[in-house]
Amino acid sequence: MSDNKCSLIIATYNWPEALNLCLLSIRKQRVLPNEIIIADDGSTEETRQLIDKIKKDYPVPITHLWQEDKGFRKTIILNKCFAKVQYEYIIQIDGDVFLHPDFISDHLKAARPNYLLQGSRVMLSDAYSKELIEKVNTNPQLLGHNNKRIENGIRFPLLSNYLLNRYKNKYPVYYARGANMSFWKKDIYAVNGYNESYEGWGHEDSDLTLRLMNTGVQKSVIKFAAIVYHLYHPEKKNNQQEERNKEIMEATLKNQITWINAGLNQYL
Repeated sequence: MSDNKCSLIIATYNWPEALNLCLLSIRKQRVLPNEIIIADDGSTEETRQLIDKIKKDYPVPITHLWQEDKGFRKTIILNKCFAKVQYEYIIQIDGDVFLHPDFISDHLKAARPNYLLQGSRVMLSDAYSKELIEKVNTNPQLLGHNNKRIENGIRFPLLSNYLLNRYKNKYPVYYARGANMSFWKKDIYAVNGYNESYEGWGHEDSDLTLRLMNTGVQKSVIKFAAIVYHLYHPEKKNNQQEERNKEIMEATLKNQITWINAGLNQYL
C-alpha cells in the first residue's frame, strides 16, 4: 500500500519542546505524510506559537486543532481530528515521540485492507531525553544511555514483514497504545471513533482497537520497523479513573460492542 496517501495525527499536551523534536523528525521522513493534524488537548499559547512558526515553511500542511484544557480529554480531540482527515489511511502518534526516518514508509508498506497496525517504542531515559531536547537531536544512540526496550530500535524490514501476522506478545490481542498506531479511515468511521465516555488516562486505545476487532478488523503488531523513540516523562495516572475506564473496556469485550454513541459523528 506504499503508494497510498495518509494523514498523520499527533496528540499533544503542553510539551512544545518534545513536539518540536517530533515535527523535526517528520520533516526528515523519506516518505512524507500528506497532511499533519495536531490533536491539542488544551496546551498553552507556547505550543500554538511553535506550530505557527514551524508550519510557515513545512513541506506538508499542518492543521492545529485545539480544545480548552478541562482535564484529560484526549478521546474528544482525537475524534475531532478523525472528522477532519482528508486521506484514506491514518497514522497516529503522540507528541512525546520522534520518528525513525522510515517510520511513515514502514507503516504504509505494512498497511493492507481489514487490518490495523500497532507499533512499539524505544523508551529513552530521563537524562538522555533532556539531552536530545536540548540539542534538538533526532538521531539517538540507543546504547550507553540507560534507555529501555532498545530492541524496538532495530530496523530489519525482511524480518518485520515475516513477523507481521505471526508475532505475539504477552498482552491481550486488543491491547494498544496510541503513540504508534495506524488504521483505515473507513474502519474508524464504522465504529464511530474513540469512546468519549473515557475520562482521564487509560484503556481508551485498547477500547478502540477492541471495537475495530469486533467488526472483523484484524490487528498486526509491527516489530523491527515503524520505529518511534519515546521521550521520558513521569506517568500521570489516576487509579480511580483508570479503574472506571477498565470497566468500560471490559463491557466492550463482554458485549462485543462495535458502535458507541459518544463518538466522532458529533463533529461531521
